[in-house]
Amino acid sequence: MFSSLIHLQITFCILITIPLAFSRIIHTNQTLIFPLTAQNIHYKDHNASSTTFLQQRHLSSLPPIKIPFTHDVTLTVTLTAGSPPQTINMVLDTGSELSWLHCKKTSTPTPIFDHARSSSYTTLPCSSPVCTTQTQDLTNPPICDKNANLCHVAVSYADGSSLDGNLALDTFGIGATRRPSTAFGCMDSTSSTTPGEDAKTTGLMGMNRGRLSFVNQMGLSKFSYCISGSDSTGVLVLGDAPLPPLKYTPLVTKLDRLPYWDRFAYTVQFQGIRVGSTLLPIPASAFVPENSGAGQTILDTGTQFTFLLAPVYNVLKTEFTKQTKPVLTVDPGFVFQTALDLCFRVGTTKPDFSKLPTVSLMFPGAELTVSGEKLLYRVPGPGSDQKYCFTFGNSELANIDMFIIGNYHQQNVWMEYDLAHATVGFANDVKCNQASQLLGSRL
Repeated sequence: MFSSLIHLQITFCILITIPLAFSRIIHTNQTLIFPLTAQNIHYKDHNASSTTFLQQRHLSSLPPIKIPFTHDVTLTVTLTAGSPPQTINMVLDTGSELSWLHCKKTSTPTPIFDHARSSSYTTLPCSSPVCTTQTQDLTNPPICDKNANLCHVAVSYADGSSLDGNLALDTFGIGATRRPSTAFGCMDSTSSTTPGEDAKTTGLMGMNRGRLSFVNQMGLSKFSYCISGSDSTGVLVLGDAPLPPLKYTPLVTKLDRLPYWDRFAYTVQFQGIRVGSTLLPIPASAFVPENSGAGQTILDTGTQFTFLLAPVYNVLKTEFTKQTKPVLTVDPGFVFQTALDLCFRVGTTKPDFSKLPTVSLMFPGAELTVSGEKLLYRVPGPGSDQKYCFTFGNSELANIDMFIIGNYHQQNVWMEYDLAHATVGFANDVKCNQASQLLGSRL
C-alpha cells in the first residue's frame, strides 16, 4: 500500500462469499455483504491464546447479508471489533499484511478501538506461536517487550509515518458474523505526516498473501472487486461469486528473501504497453525484475495511480504526448505530487476524453485497459486555468523500485484474485455502478 495521492468520493456495496478455506483456519460457504468506505493511507515501504488462533474455526450458515458502504480513493470496510462490539473503519489494503487499529487517544481526533472495554481482547505474550511463528512474513519482525511480556509490532511508511503497538487477539464482526481470536496490531504510538487523513479511519486491514493477513485468517481462496468510474458505486467480493467472463494471468511467486522484492504482494509479469494501436518499442528485459527484486510489478488497492520504472515510463510519456498533441497542451513546468510530471493546461472547458488513445497494460493471457477519464486527473484548485495530469507516474521520482498498478486504473474493471489457482482475472469495461445489483440477482 502506497500513499493515496488524491481524494475521490465513491459509494460501494461489499459482498463477501467464503466457499472454501485453508484447512488451518476455516471452512464455510457463507455469503456476506458489509459496509465499506475508502480513505487516504500512508505511503508504504514494501521493502485468547495463540492456540485458539491456530485452530480450525467455523462460521454458521446464514443467508446473504447486504449492507451499503462508501469509497474515497482507497477501500475502507466498516465492521466491528471487541465484546461488546465497537464500530471500526479499516482501510482495505492488498499491499499490506498486518491489520492494525489505533488503540490510544492522541491530540488529533483519530477514532480508536478501546480495548479496555472489550472482554474478548487478549494480548499475545512473546512465547506465543503467533508471535514467534506467524509473524515471520512481516516486513518488520516483532520484538519481545520483556518487561511486559508482550509481542511488540511496528509498521513504518516511506513518507515518515510509523505506528507501534502490541500484537493481540479479539473478536471481529463482519456483517452478522462474529470471528473470535483474530490477530491484529493494537497500536498505541503513532507518528503521522497526514493526521487529517488518519482521523477518518480506525485502522488498516491487511489483505496480501502473508500468514497474518485477513485473507489467510478468514481462510479465503478468492476475492474480487469492481470500482465504478462513472459514479459512486461498486462492489467488493470476498469469496466466490458469478462474475463476467475474465481473462487470467498467473500470480508470480518468489519465496527468496530479496532486498527489493515483496514476497507476499500480488505480483504479475508485465509484458508490454500499447497506446492506441501502437505497441511501444520497449525491450522485454525492461519488465524483468533484477536479481535484487527491483522491478517487481504489483497490484495495490492502497495506491491511487500507476507508477512505472523510468525507462518504461519515459517511452509511454513520449508516445502519449505525441498522440494527444492535437487535443492537449502540455504544461512543462507543472509536476503533480512529485511523480506525475506530464500535465496539461486545459482552460475552462473539460477535455474531450473520447479523443484520447487507450493505454493497454499487457500481461500473459490478459490486458488491463485504461481509457477515457481514467487517463487524466483534474488537479484540485481554484481558478479557471484547469490542469489535468496523466495518471501514470515515474517510479524514480517517487523513490519506488517497482511497477505499481493503482486503484485508479482498476475502475470499471472486475478484478478477481484466485488464490487457490494463483491467478488474477481481469474483465475490462464493466459497468461497476451496476455490479452490486447484478450480483444480488445471481446469488
